Amino acid sequence: MTHTLHRQGTEQSLSNDYVFLSMAAKGINEDGAADKMREFLRIVLRHNPVNIGDMRTGNLYNTSVENILDKVTSTSIVHGVFTDPDTMTNILRELKKANLGMSVVVSGIFSSTKKCCLEAGLSPHTVDYSAGIWGKTEKLPSAKILEVTTMCGHAMAAPNLVTALVEDIKGGKISAEEAGKELAKRCECGIFNPSRAAELLRAMASK
Repeated sequence: MTHTLHRQGTEQSLSNDYVFLSMAAKGINEDGAADKMREFLRIVLRHNPVNIGDMRTGNLYNTSVENILDKVTSTSIVHGVFTDPDTMTNILRELKKANLGMSVVVSGIFSSTKKCCLEAGLSPHTVDYSAGIWGKTEKLPSAKILEVTTMCGHAMAAPNLVTALVEDIKGGKISAEEAGKELAKRCECGIFNPSRAAELLRAMASK
């Protein structure tokens, strides 16, 4: 299971959203894991991510890359976010060559992620599906709001903030790109995709 699993939206929108996650297995390969995860992040950074982060430190929009790299520990969980499958394939090739020995999870549309793995010469070890949301779903925000908020797996991107930012975009107080970055600040792990958020917010503001 991963907090990157529950992103919602259309196939077209989600085709611009790919997340990498790397971590050590507790009690198994934690020794030396910090240096290996720093190298994971360096590989990710070479491919111009729209976000990176360590859940213990922060992300590109609320701290510096140097601070993220410096504070990686053996129990960190590090992330990178991208907007196209070709980049994802290239990163997978580099990670295969680096052979870091760390667990790596990739999230995205299944057909795309499977194709990327095969093109990189990798066979997925495990595939996780989200079973959706159960319970009193009538209490949830609208589907359009959820497309944005589910990009933060720990629910730190508040629905009311999304609504407020949409109004600010309508009023010309902020651009859609600035609003996406403002939401990204809240997602401590760094799995929030501000580029996709900007597209979704712009579409909401145009109605």
